[in-house]
Amino acid sequence: MFSFSAQYSDGENSYKLIAALFLRLLALIYFIAFFTLTFQITGLAGEDGILPLSPWLNYLLNDLGGTAFLHFPMLFWFDQSNTFLQSAAWAGCVFSALLFLNIWPRINLILLFIFYLSLVTAGQTFMNFQWDGLLLEAGFLAIFLRPDSKIMIFLFRWLLFRLRFMSGISKFAMGDPSWLGMTALIFYFETQPLPHVGAWFFHNLPEILLLTATVLVLIVEIIVPFMMFLPRKYRLIAAWVTLGLQLLILFSSNHNWFNFLSIALCLFLFDDKAVRRIIPGGLERWLTMSWSKRLVNRPTVLSAYTCYMLAIVLVTGGLLSIHRLATNQSLGKFADGSIDLLQQWHIVNAYHVFPTMTTRQIELKIEGSIDGIDWKEYEFVYRPNELSTRPAIVLPHHPRLDWMMWFVPFHPRFLPWFDSFLIALLDNSADVTAMLKHNPFKDQAPNFIRVNSWHYEFTTPEERELTGNWWKRTYLGPFDPLPGKFRLNKL
Repeated sequence: MFSFSAQYSDGENSYKLIAALFLRLLALIYFIAFFTLTFQITGLAGEDGILPLSPWLNYLLNDLGGTAFLHFPMLFWFDQSNTFLQSAAWAGCVFSALLFLNIWPRINLILLFIFYLSLVTAGQTFMNFQWDGLLLEAGFLAIFLRPDSKIMIFLFRWLLFRLRFMSGISKFAMGDPSWLGMTALIFYFETQPLPHVGAWFFHNLPEILLLTATVLVLIVEIIVPFMMFLPRKYRLIAAWVTLGLQLLILFSSNHNWFNFLSIALCLFLFDDKAVRRIIPGGLERWLTMSWSKRLVNRPTVLSAYTCYMLAIVLVTGGLLSIHRLATNQSLGKFADGSIDLLQQWHIVNAYHVFPTMTTRQIELKIEGSIDGIDWKEYEFVYRPNELSTRPAIVLPHHPRLDWMMWFVPFHPRFLPWFDSFLIALLDNSADVTAMLKHNPFKDQAPNFIRVNSWHYEFTTPEERELTGNWWKRTYLGPFDPLPGKFRLNKL
């Protein structure tokens, strides 16, 4: 087992303070991730949720038989009740708190991985985000973290390298014209899933700055990551450049805890000597104080053999994932199957942050009616709606329904869950409507549902000064892919 409480020696090759700081940051991020699910998971995957877990598991059992658990690992094979779903989320909060307090850290890291993996699998489409995979991959590595192991320090750098480098090359691999033309940031701030108020200011910067920033982002994502494996001087430069990009994203985007986790991973580009220069002495003493009688820094759990085997699997899996992303070619049945299995357990993930850039912010407005004449709108908590409402800062919260609504107009593969969502509104599911800002049919379920689409744009500074609005919008018409049955009386 390892410990936060060992005495740290100064030096460029010491990572004990780094490990202690990272594990506490990881505990905080785990806590946020679990806590935001405590009031969402039943609406997403519960008994009366959008994608109920029980029928899906029955389908998987019929389709895959005894191998279903191998491909879809979770605790909920044994119990799919709302109580168990919520209990798992609350249990994760408890394990996170115990990890933060340095109580049985290794055991809690294992439990955190198992419980979050279970919730990610159970959440289906709603939990299929790259930051969920990144949290699990970082959490899996943390189980084996020993600050005296150069291999483990390397594997954390390898994870950060893949996150940044794969995000960069995916922008070219996907052939997106805005990235190829270096114009992506002209659109990004306005058209991202959940822009906050900072995005309005960034969007209204001079175009030449946005064009230059696009080029710089690609340099930071594709070239700078290689500096993570160079001598200390260059590694520290890579750390500060990467940190700078993450901070700029925080100032302009609602990406939940994603950027906080990326910042935490950047710690492994530093060493104890570098970190001591920037953290208060009181914080260092708090991090290194003895909260546990156990000396968990001894290599009693993880042998060198296990460490090397882990490195072989993760490096090989990562290289194959990079190759598959860059070339979009099959690696053969065995290699593809192995990578898919690693990705289903989120031990190795493929990262491709915004590989394509949408050029319009399309908002879907859902309305219900009792008689088909008088229509009332359902309101989401965080999606753009009223033109004069300032875009909210949501992070580090992750409102998954609001996020997923952004994908529907652009990606038809998201329509199946959207159909289920509309059916849940017709049924007036309390768990589902609880995730909305306003349900206009609290007393009586609607008989009709319709969806209209609007094009939202940020106002210019001149328009905002004149109107007081952050947004302007244009009506596009009914949402065409919506199946006709939802415009009919449900009876």
